[in-house]
Amino acid sequence: MTAIVPHSTPQRKIIHIDADCFYAAVEMRDEPAYAGQPLAVGGQADRRGVIATCNYEARAFGVRSAMATRYALRLCPHLIIVPPDFSRYKAASQAMFTIYREYTDCIEPLSLDEAYLDVTDSPHHQGSATRIAAAIKTRVKEELNLVVSAGVAPNKFLAKIASDWDKPDGLFVIRPEAVEDFIATLPVDKLFGVGPRTAEKMYQLGLKTCMDLRQKELPFLREQFGKMGTQLYQLCRGVDQRSVHSNRKRKSISVETTYLHDLNGFEQCLPYIDVLYDQLIERVQNAQATSFVQKVFVKLRLANFRVRSVEQNALNLNRETIHSLLKAACERHHEPIRLLGVGIRLRESNAGGQIDFLTPSF
Repeated sequence: MTAIVPHSTPQRKIIHIDADCFYAAVEMRDEPAYAGQPLAVGGQADRRGVIATCNYEARAFGVRSAMATRYALRLCPHLIIVPPDFSRYKAASQAMFTIYREYTDCIEPLSLDEAYLDVTDSPHHQGSATRIAAAIKTRVKEELNLVVSAGVAPNKFLAKIASDWDKPDGLFVIRPEAVEDFIATLPVDKLFGVGPRTAEKMYQLGLKTCMDLRQKELPFLREQFGKMGTQLYQLCRGVDQRSVHSNRKRKSISVETTYLHDLNGFEQCLPYIDVLYDQLIERVQNAQATSFVQKVFVKLRLANFRVRSVEQNALNLNRETIHSLLKAACERHHEPIRLLGVGIRLRESNAGGQIDFLTPSF
């Protein structure tokens, strides 16, 4: 465990928990022969498959999520590739969330393997968020034979940064009094929403750390980065007022990925959109929102940072519709693509209220 030492006013206590290479970890747990072998979960190379996730043995060869399976096999010829089994992943997720709920009811699930916990008012372990996080990690490992990393901080942005800091199997704590110093030296590519291209632009402007960003006025950041400039202005100061929403009302469900290398055209984007589609289906089913689909959309972020989307009315979600929308988007916009996203917009329930789409159905 690593701790950063502290500022002194009452603060929220937020834990971000993220299971390490979750799908691959479940596969290794359930099939001991995979232990110590480079393993990936994803589609097969002969079907233009894409890697969904991989274990650390595979990462040592340069294999990464969202990488074409064919290319992953060139990097690691003996890579074991297994198709995803979402029923087993969901069962493992349910077991993890059962443990989390013993420490707080204020839980915001982000996916099957990731969640925010607000333990500000938790009586467990004398109210120590660090001890609660350590206890959760121990129980997940001992009871489920899975490994999670945890970050403890005064807000969601910092807790997410912290959980990534000491992976795998990490516990990193950013105490309130340490926030300013910690953020000052934080590389800009660690900020939420900053992908490789945005980071490259920042470097060209001489912006390498959050301290560099702090020297710039808000109008400058807005001019250079559009709406994202306001977010950067706040994050580089460690400001994030978002609450942990255990019963968040959602108007949409979506999933997106920023790619290390730009994609060009429909054919190149197709296998990547299929991976996103499978992830979207998982989220929609987990949210029990299948019968509330109103619109389906595909989102592109182009190399020039412009965001474009194409959507259509739909009563259900299917792969053919996603392919059709992707094709329309690519035909309208010929620039290289750095981000792909897919999602649905949701209609209200018949009762007139909205459903709680992020509350786990278990």
